[in-house]
This record gives sequence, C-alpha cells and structure tokens, in this order.
Amino acid sequence: MTNQMQITVFQGTVGDRNDLARPGAMAIGTLMAERLGLAPEIIGAPSAVIGRGWREALEAARPPLNALSDRLNHLFAENIKPFTASSRCAASLATLPVVARYYPDACIVWFDAHADLNTPATSVTGYLGGFSIAGPAGLWDSGLGSGLDLSAVILAGARDIDPPEQKLIDDGKLQWVPTGGGLAEGLRCAINGRAVYVHLDCDVLEPGIVPTEYEVPGGLSLDDLYHACQVIAEHSIIGVEIAEFQISQAENGAPATPAALLDALSPLINGLAR
Repeated sequence: MTNQMQITVFQGTVGDRNDLARPGAMAIGTLMAERLGLAPEIIGAPSAVIGRGWREALEAARPPLNALSDRLNHLFAENIKPFTASSRCAASLATLPVVARYYPDACIVWFDAHADLNTPATSVTGYLGGFSIAGPAGLWDSGLGSGLDLSAVILAGARDIDPPEQKLIDDGKLQWVPTGGGLAEGLRCAINGRAVYVHLDCDVLEPGIVPTEYEVPGGLSLDDLYHACQVIAEHSIIGVEIAEFQISQAENGAPATPAALLDALSPLINGLAR
C-alpha cells in the first residue's frame, strides 16, 4: 500500500490572510502519516502573511509553488499517487497543470463552496484563491502552467458563484453538481467512468464542521462527503489534495483535529492504494 502513494504537505504562503491554514495542513499531513506509516514531504516554509492583492501574493508564493509543481511532476513520473495537504486553494495553480499534463483524459472533482473560476479581469475581490481553476484552464496566465480543459472539471457543492463563473457553467464549459440529495449520483454521472483527481476545499462542508476561513451555509455534512467519496472510489483515483482546513476558527483558538474529516475521506484514501 505505502509504495503506491506519498504524502506532501505544502507550507508556503499563497494568498493567506491569516496563518491558520498552514498549521491546518500540517495537522492533516501528520495524522495521515501516522495512519499510513509514511513520512511526508514538506514543501515550502512559513513566511509573513501577505494579505495584499493577487499579484503580490502570487509573486511571494512562486518559489514554493514551483517546488510543489516539481514534486507532483516527480511523483506522477514515478507512477506514485499524491496526497497533498495544502494551506490554501491557490496552491492548485501549481498542481492542476501537472495533473492535466500526465492525465489529460481524467476529470477533476472540485469540492468547494466557490467556483474559483475568476480571473484578475473578472474578480471583484482580487483574491488569489478565487483564480485557482482559471489559471490552470488558461483563462489567465499565472506563469505556473495551464493545459487543463474546463470540460474535465466537475464543481461539487459550489453555491457561492459569481456571475462570470455562472456564465461558464450555463454555457456548458464545465459541469456542476450542487449540494442536495442527488450529489452522489450526480457525481457518478458526471465522472462517467473517467479517472479522477480530487480537490477538497473544506468550506464545501456546512459551517462549523471544521474550521475554515469562509463559511457558506448549505454545505455538505461529513456523511454527505463520505457517500460522495464512495462513488468516486468506484473509479480510478489518481490523486487527492485538501485545502483550507484551518487549525482553529480564530487566532489563538482551540486547535481542531482533522480526524473526522479524514474518516469521511477514507474511501478516497483507500482508493489511492489501489
């Protein structure tokens, strides 16, 4: 089992507006390592929270993002499946182009309360994390690569969607499976037998289940997530990444454990070992 997958923990600053997700990623990576008996690879190092516009955030993050891209490139080249604990969604600017290069026929199941399809030209907030799919899909040039076909993307659980993002969905550029009782079956239909790379932004969950920066009502329960993961695990899983798990809901708050979250993801984790 252990020679088929490897754990990566991304510790770089990438558009962070607090320093809660970086230790959250470390908590996930550490618990995964304990459960699987694997030594995680640490990418990046703590630095000052930028909290500025997307351009400054991206330039500050570029060295660790390039290192993360190199890490995934190495793992895929060696036919090793990655499990990546990332601080923020913007780390996917580095991972998704590598996924697209090695697995152009795979789909990306993107669990997130947001669509992350904005660009510097369409974003109201200028938040780098909101560009996480758009860069790899070539809707803007992040300098970290592209090549991801939007038709490979399945938005799962998105419910806070900006008008330019909604237009891409309405135009059929990508698929959207909303929250609700039909989520699991909707995912099965959308995946349609393809290999799957999974991204989980923890704010796809109902607020209060785990600490996250954004809290968007109407999210998934851990049972919803588990049943969705069971459906995904019917397919070939080529990699999993988790982002936006904060170690606490507020600065100096009581630390949270990712144990229940990883339990809900267990079908995916077991699927990585196949």
